[in-house]
Amino acid sequence: MKNPSAALVEKIENLKRRRNAVLLAHNYQPGEVQDIADFVGDSLELIQQATANEADVIILGGVQCIAETIAIVCPDKVVLLPDMNAGCTLANMITPERLREKKQRYPGAKVVSYINTPAAVKAESDVCYAEADAVSVVEKLPSNEEIMFIPDQYLGDYVATKTGRDLILWPGYCSPHIKIRPEDILRQKAEHPGAKVVVHLQCIPQVKALADAVSGTAGIIRFARETDAGEIIVGTETGILHRLRKENPGKVFIPATERAVCATMKLVSPENILWSLENMEPQIKVPDEIRLRAKPAVDRMLEE
Repeated sequence: MKNPSAALVEKIENLKRRRNAVLLAHNYQPGEVQDIADFVGDSLELIQQATANEADVIILGGVQCIAETIAIVCPDKVVLLPDMNAGCTLANMITPERLREKKQRYPGAKVVSYINTPAAVKAESDVCYAEADAVSVVEKLPSNEEIMFIPDQYLGDYVATKTGRDLILWPGYCSPHIKIRPEDILRQKAEHPGAKVVVHLQCIPQVKALADAVSGTAGIIRFARETDAGEIIVGTETGILHRLRKENPGKVFIPATERAVCATMKLVSPENILWSLENMEPQIKVPDEIRLRAKPAVDRMLEE
């Protein structure tokens, strides 16, 4: 990790004050972005922070679908994403056109969509969910209703198992999480026999079956803080290790595999954060026609 210079950080802080801006960073962001952020969290926590904050400008260390969701719920704020190439491979696995086609095949199904989907997909949805509340969202829907759960099939499989519901799944997946294989967990457990294993909900079922705990990123952070284990094997995107090590200096955190990297999450840097604040670009805007149709589904998620 390359630490930004003190002069660069000072320029960012000065511009934040001038613009009344707040920097929000996802748990998977590079460590140097997390370290200069005003808040670090998962997608839902970032959106909650954006809505609660009195800043005029939200600058996001994250990916486009999160920035779009902030723009949906904060239409009066300027939302900046320092690199427009910071997309989400999972979000790109579903389009509104393909979703509408599937809805025609299941006309009575409620569409339950992940927080990390494009705004235009949320506009076709009945309710959004964050990873931690996916089970409770499904449990609250009437048992006689069909549910189309999009777009992560492995999170959907987990929710179906927990709720006993027969969900209509979408063939999507989070690319860093499917890079974590059972043999990775078994190898790390053999090398660290006293370690506890915590993995993300979006991992494949065979990986989740080997874990001591399965959760979203907020739950992984909580597990790391509360466990008595001195060594923890972590099965999620490797960016979270920076925060885990920073907040738990007496514990050892071992990535399940170094392959579990989201390249687009790593595109935001202190340098392009500075450029973005200087130029007030690139701005993320969601057209009102889409925003107003998407907002009820997002609002239902925020009410959970």
